[in-house]
Amino acid sequence: MSQSAKTLLEVSNLTMRFGGLLAVDGVSFELHDKEVFAIIGPNGAGKTTVFNCIGGFYRPTGGSIRLDGESIEGKASHVVARKGLVRTFQNVRLFKQLTVLENLLVAQHSLINTSLFSGLFKSRAYRQSEEQAQARAAHWLDLLHLREFANREAGNLAYGLQRRLEIARCMITDPRVLMLDEPAAGLNPQEKRDLQVLIDLLRRDYNVAVLLIEHDMSLVMGISDRVLVMEHGCPIVTGLPAEVQRDPRVIKAYLGEE
Repeated sequence: MSQSAKTLLEVSNLTMRFGGLLAVDGVSFELHDKEVFAIIGPNGAGKTTVFNCIGGFYRPTGGSIRLDGESIEGKASHVVARKGLVRTFQNVRLFKQLTVLENLLVAQHSLINTSLFSGLFKSRAYRQSEEQAQARAAHWLDLLHLREFANREAGNLAYGLQRRLEIARCMITDPRVLMLDEPAAGLNPQEKRDLQVLIDLLRRDYNVAVLLIEHDMSLVMGISDRVLVMEHGCPIVTGLPAEVQRDPRVIKAYLGEE
């Protein structure tokens, strides 16, 4: 990654308090254009709370979050998504009663011309919007090898395929920042290797920056440009994967000390 790469996401002194519990304390980092940036740490370190603040699910107690220079802290999740920042979750959240294709079409609702007049009279603009939505869905079905499952209910897919569909549903909206919350959880070794290839492809060919929470260290070290380590809600160190792996503070956080 070039040192002159554009900053897409800037988090400064982020703080989140739940009553008397300080869950996140002074977290700061930048995410650059086409970068893969990982946040790691032991369970309870505050990683998902950081994600929830950035993605609009929590209103931070303090600090600032800027997407492409625009303040987004405290904005609702659907507003943040429209601005180009989307996310997956630790637990897959699909419309499980809908088919794979329908999940991808629903994800595009804000892109389709759905005014009452257009819908009632099937205007040319409405038909074009529907055709474009179908074409985008077909593209992502093919890219993520989901075409043969297009008409199957999402809830009946194997877990690894559900994970893939969740990423496709995010990418179909053409985001600038993709946030992945433990995407390798529950995947077998081959699926994890496929995931690493996919993440690299998305940032290289689709110009998306990836913010990643993950416990699988082989995946983190293999795909990340930089890594932030957290413990007890606080940032410990930010650096290159190899530097972070050797840092005594990181070793202490994960392994403890005598």
